[in-house]
Amino acid sequence: MARRDSEEPVALLTPEEQEREAKTEDHDIEANATAAKNPRAQNLDHEYTVPTTVKFAWLGTYFFISLALTLYNKVVLGTFKFPWLLTFLHASFSSLGTYAMMHLGYFKLSRLGRRENLALLAFSALFTANIAVSNLSLAMVSVPFYQTMRMLCPIFTILIFRVWYSRTYSTMTYMSLVPLIIGAAMTTVGEMSFTDAGFLLTIFGVILAATKTVVTNRFMTGSLALPPVEFLMRMSPLAALQALACATATGEVGAFANLFSSGEVSVLPSILSLGGNGFLAFLLNISSFNTNKLAGALTMTVCGNLKQCLTVALGIFLFNVTINLLNGAGMAVTMVGAGIYSKAELDNKKKKAEAQYKPVAQSQQS
Repeated sequence: MARRDSEEPVALLTPEEQEREAKTEDHDIEANATAAKNPRAQNLDHEYTVPTTVKFAWLGTYFFISLALTLYNKVVLGTFKFPWLLTFLHASFSSLGTYAMMHLGYFKLSRLGRRENLALLAFSALFTANIAVSNLSLAMVSVPFYQTMRMLCPIFTILIFRVWYSRTYSTMTYMSLVPLIIGAAMTTVGEMSFTDAGFLLTIFGVILAATKTVVTNRFMTGSLALPPVEFLMRMSPLAALQALACATATGEVGAFANLFSSGEVSVLPSILSLGGNGFLAFLLNISSFNTNKLAGALTMTVCGNLKQCLTVALGIFLFNVTINLLNGAGMAVTMVGAGIYSKAELDNKKKKAEAQYKPVAQSQQS
């Protein structure tokens, strides 16, 4: 039988090889058609294909920059009471930073159709709505209640994956969320005051936050598979415009202009402070989007709970924040939950690798 070579023309293939190649092509076409019919099931386990060292490197970077930005806001921008303008600043810096990265050759734009661009527009609206609901709910509930309810984000993330993508997790993953959520809630517990409308709005905000995290992950790992930096560049200008419109509608733009014209703040130090904050937010967005793609949406929400505890822990040393025994025990419980979750994810990654690369039994020769 003639041996097929990559440089031989198709006409030299034997009838058996031509039939086998045709079956292979038909199988590929059928597989692609099946994937197109079920786009929600594509690449759900992308995070298990990422090397553990790469995943933890990005998680560490995200933690460091996120904590740094939180402390930056508390120390330098404590008097900047304009949340929509701050969002506009962050989105604008992300737009300019990613645009500069594109022109420096770090990535090239993908060719998107009308449907994809509309999906990006819808996501930017989700991004803005998430911020709006958070700001509104904070005005109706106490900060401890708001922080405690935000700890439920991992549960809603799992529910979205199970209902919409039919994805399941290991028993240990489910069990690890119990100490993660309870411990984080113990750390931030305080005066719980809320109205009925505030309670419903806070829950809605948690659902929006979980949805935003999942949708962000699917944009970068699903059928579209946009690179994180490109996704950020395409989304940021839309989010900036929407945040500026909200700032104008809520009177923040006028109040900000009056603050500077009154002479109560120094112009140059304020510009430098805001500029540094915007640049740090740009770095945080880069690390956040990359971490979401590489570590997964659920891990991102778990990191949010862990970050709350670390922020309180740092506040003890940097700002002389006093905590009680319940808060301290909550930090310890959260750390235990984080350890269990990490072990569960490592086991899941190992099982996926073993299932993908099963050893082939060798036949014994007589």
